Amino acid sequence: MLTRNIGRSRAGRRCDLLQGEALGRQVTPRSRGRFDTGGNNRRLRVSLGLWLKIRELLMFGLISRALAALSLVFVCIASSASAQDTVRVRGIVERIDGPAYVVKTRDGSEVKLAVTDNPLFVAIVPATMADIKPGMFVGSAGMMQQDGTQKAIEVHIFPESMRGTGEGHYDWDLLPKSKMTNGNVEHAVAGVDGPVLSVKYKDGEKKLVVTPQTIVVTYEIGKREEVTPGTKIFVAAAKKQPDGTLQTPRITYGRNGAGPAF
Repeated sequence: MLTRNIGRSRAGRRCDLLQGEALGRQVTPRSRGRFDTGGNNRRLRVSLGLWLKIRELLMFGLISRALAALSLVFVCIASSASAQDTVRVRGIVERIDGPAYVVKTRDGSEVKLAVTDNPLFVAIVPATMADIKPGMFVGSAGMMQQDGTQKAIEVHIFPESMRGTGEGHYDWDLLPKSKMTNGNVEHAVAGVDGPVLSVKYKDGEKKLVVTPQTIVVTYEIGKREEVTPGTKIFVAAAKKQPDGTLQTPRITYGRNGAGPAF
C-alpha cells in the first residue's frame, strides 16, 4: 500500500549534509543526530543553513550549485510537510453532507472527507487463493513470525494497471507491529498452516503464510453512488485542508457490508 515509513531519504541526508556545510561543520554519522531535532525547529534550521549556503555560492558565482541547493530547500520542507499533512482513514460513512462524506473512524472520531475533481472509486471484491497466479502483483497486511515469515491477515490482488503500487515491505498501522508487503508472486507452495506465497519486491523477498482466516480480495472500478451511509471505506493518504476537512482523489470501499481489511 501507499503510505510508509522507510527511514531517512536521500534528500533528507543531503539536507543534513548541506546544513552542516553551511554552518561550517562536517556532518558524519555520529554528528548527524545533532542536526536531526525533528518538527518545525529542524525544518527552520535546515532552511536557514541552506539559505546561508546559497548566499555563499552566489557570492562566488557558483550559480548552478546555488540553484541545486535552492531546490533542496523546497524538497526538505515539502517532504516534511507532506508527511504531516496527510492521514490514513479507515471508517464507516455516517452521512453525506453536501459534497463531503462524514466518516466515523475506527477510533470513534468523525471526519469530513471530500473528493477531488475526477475522483477514483475502487471497490473491494472477494477472491480466493485460486485466483493468485505466479507473476501477479499482490499486497498483504500481516504479522511477522519468529521464523521470518509473515502471517497474512489479508491478501489483495492488484489489477495489472496498479502493478508496483506501494512496492516493498514496511510498517503498517492495521494492528500494533503489523507489516505491509507488496510485491510480485514468484511461486506458491503448500505449508503446515496453509499455502505459502513467495513475494519478491525490489529490496528483498518475503514468504506470506495464507491461513483459512486470511481474507483474499481483488479490486475493480467502483461507482460514486455505491458509497452511501453504512459503507466501509479506506483512504491511504487524505490531505488535510485549512478548514479541517480532508480531501482525497481515491476512495476504496467494500460492498454488502464488507470492508477493506487492510
